[in-house]
Amino acid sequence: MEKGLLQNRIAWPWVAAIVYLDSMNPYEDALVADPVRDQGSESAIRAQLWQAVTLLVVIGFLYRQILPALVVNWWSDPNFSHGFFVPLFSLLVVWKERKRLAEIPRKPSWFGLIVISGALLVLIVGVFGAELFLSRSSLVLLLAGLIIYFAGWSYFRFLLFPWAVLFLMIPIPVIIYNQIAFPLQFLASRLATSLLALLGVPVLREGNVINLPTMSLEVVEACSGIRSLVSLTTLAVIYGYFMERRYISRVILALGAIPIAVAANALRIMGTGLLGEYLSPDMAEGFFHTFSGWIIFCLSLAMLYLLHGAFNSAIRWSARKSEAL
Repeated sequence: MEKGLLQNRIAWPWVAAIVYLDSMNPYEDALVADPVRDQGSESAIRAQLWQAVTLLVVIGFLYRQILPALVVNWWSDPNFSHGFFVPLFSLLVVWKERKRLAEIPRKPSWFGLIVISGALLVLIVGVFGAELFLSRSSLVLLLAGLIIYFAGWSYFRFLLFPWAVLFLMIPIPVIIYNQIAFPLQFLASRLATSLLALLGVPVLREGNVINLPTMSLEVVEACSGIRSLVSLTTLAVIYGYFMERRYISRVILALGAIPIAVAANALRIMGTGLLGEYLSPDMAEGFFHTFSGWIIFCLSLAMLYLLHGAFNSAIRWSARKSEAL
């Protein structure tokens, strides 16, 4: 009986949402009304606002447990605290392009209902399968369906970038997280060991444990660098949008954040080892270990800036060489 009750609680809002969207059919309004007259009509504007509010209430009801849990995840897990900034960035992009967006003609598409149905199906699978990534991703997919249904494909193509960025606010699935974090632990320990040996420090690595004469450093999951990797990639996307107009440059900046984050984390582990070897193991594992995370993250941003400058210099050099030929 509990299963049937749960199915009803998930299924009937889904059906109600589809029925409600059908009642807000944008094609019907376009056929029976004069767009210029309706646009200037106060009653038409009031009706549109009422429909928008009602739609938000329906979405809020469907995601009443998923969205608060997502915000709590951002707040409690430092790996994904950047999630607070992602939707704000998307809204900023839309606001910045609002004039160009207003010039795009609205051509509602029935295909939006298919996308909406698919998004709600993903929500049901995520809820029944206890898969948070699917249930959270369904909201982003639902947003795409709503844009296509009410505004058309031209709107969605224009909003593709701020829409796709929203996936960065969703924590990756645990199984994928572990698949990434575990190899990063070994890679970070291997790089840090090589750097320490290069500086003349006696060091022996056993898996993810770095043995020094005065102490042993274990590169645990929290020190794998995945935290800075996810955050730096998000910041690289934001930085690339504001600082670059070329799409290839934006892609290179986003991809370049990956090796930068890995190298910066290895430098952090190396610094911890040097401090423990030549000053104090307690100091290395205490305040410095926490504070060095901020220092290394700032260093990562500086490296990202240098990568951007080097890429632009390479483009200018290539252009001058082409002109000389």
